[in-house]
Amino acid sequence: MKILIINAGSSSIKFQLFEMENEKVIAKGACQMIGLADPFIEFKANGREIIKHLPMKDHTQALEAVLDTLLNSELAVIKSFDEISAVGHRCVQGGWLYSESVLITDEVIENLKKTKDISPLHAEANIAGMVGCRKVMPNTPQVVVFDTAFHSTMPEKAFMYGIKYEDYENFHVRKYGFHGTSHRYILGETAKIMGKDPKDIKIVSCHIGNGSSITAISGGKSIDTSMGFTPLEGVMMGTRSGDIDPTVVAFLADKKNKTASQIIDYLNKESGVMGISGVSSDMRELNDAIQKGNERAKLALDMMCYRITKHVGAMLTVLNGADAIVFTAGIGENQEDLREKVLDSLSFVGVKFDREKNNHLPRGTVEEISTPDSKIKVYRIPTNEELLIARDTVEVAKLNN
Repeated sequence: MKILIINAGSSSIKFQLFEMENEKVIAKGACQMIGLADPFIEFKANGREIIKHLPMKDHTQALEAVLDTLLNSELAVIKSFDEISAVGHRCVQGGWLYSESVLITDEVIENLKKTKDISPLHAEANIAGMVGCRKVMPNTPQVVVFDTAFHSTMPEKAFMYGIKYEDYENFHVRKYGFHGTSHRYILGETAKIMGKDPKDIKIVSCHIGNGSSITAISGGKSIDTSMGFTPLEGVMMGTRSGDIDPTVVAFLADKKNKTASQIIDYLNKESGVMGISGVSSDMRELNDAIQKGNERAKLALDMMCYRITKHVGAMLTVLNGADAIVFTAGIGENQEDLREKVLDSLSFVGVKFDREKNNHLPRGTVEEISTPDSKIKVYRIPTNEELLIARDTVEVAKLNN
């Protein structure tokens, strides 16, 4: 059984084709510069890679290019479109409408258009991917998996903001949380490693990448998370400021002669690690700068670690203790000094870790970093959001029945 996973952005589409019998990726790639000058597709299969420049004026044409490449390129991995049993779509924002993955219908598409106000860029792109794929593969079941769905279990006291209740009722202003697919995958993998039911463990899941979020999980559910109404809230990230006094928006708008929307854009795209360091949002370049004595680069890393530690501490309090702390995503998996700084600050709750092991973890493996006498287990677990989307797609489309 083959499942195609689609992650549509405003001018790109990332894709993976899974063989679900062994849950292995047999092909993957991305369409880039959709609707812009010189669009192209990157495609990897059978240990080889090709790049082709093709006309892609919109997402429909891009998806046609994906399917044609899967079927007709020199790296073709299918003989017929009928081999693709279903398509799973990543959707960033399910809003107040969806708390679980669903089969895509005309009604679902119309409902998702209602979320454009709270997530205009993501909603437009995600919907375009779904609409385009349904045009190209009208007879293939298609499922949408929401990044926000896992966090729909947060209690009101956690997701509400201290604003007029009417603004929550009328405009749906609340904490939604993101990276839910990753956090749900980490919950399942952590439970498997610990030999327990997911409902019987409490974990703090740290998804640390260019975008980062910290989530408290108990009883198999998200009970709080660091990201909020948008992915801007929470820890300091690659180009995002993270938590900030809202008054700063008006202050900077006045000082820089910008609109509030322009300042929000600045907080999303020009701030965080990149804004503080003046070097890059790429941790490899940041580390190189630190090695050369760049004090601003060091400050950026220190700030990031400090704020991650604060949010991990908050989630431990929310959980009243935890069984495990898990680091995942690109930086969480691969930045040993970040893990070290955070874990050193958590010794007061009984966290102990193997410093030597932490500093020499092989890439892409599941590893326990904590020592046997640590009161809280610490793991490094690579995330796999696409695989979870594929699993949901099989279940929702009822392909096993």
